[in-house]
Amino acid sequence: MSNEIREKDHEWVKNFHSNFDRLLASLEELLSQHQPSVYGDELLTDKEVAYLLKVSRRTLLDYRNNGILPYTQVGGKILYRTSDIERILINGYKEAYRYSESG
Repeated sequence: MSNEIREKDHEWVKNFHSNFDRLLASLEELLSQHQPSVYGDELLTDKEVAYLLKVSRRTLLDYRNNGILPYTQVGGKILYRTSDIERILINGYKEAYRYSESG
């Protein structure tokens, strides 16, 4: 790109503004579709949680049945609060330790 000064009627400037306007319209559309989370907490589906935890959906069923992972059911859809998942992960966290070599 050269260092020349471009006027507002220059084709490059017009193209830039056109692209910028389209980008802005796309962002506004995306933001208008965003639904706020419930009580400040995002809800995730079975598929999303299984992906995040790197487990199968069957394992999630076991977690639910054993009372390990809280959930809510709306109709036939199972949903999980991100705060519950975070709490479970934090509660299950184990500190690393070192073996004593003098032992």
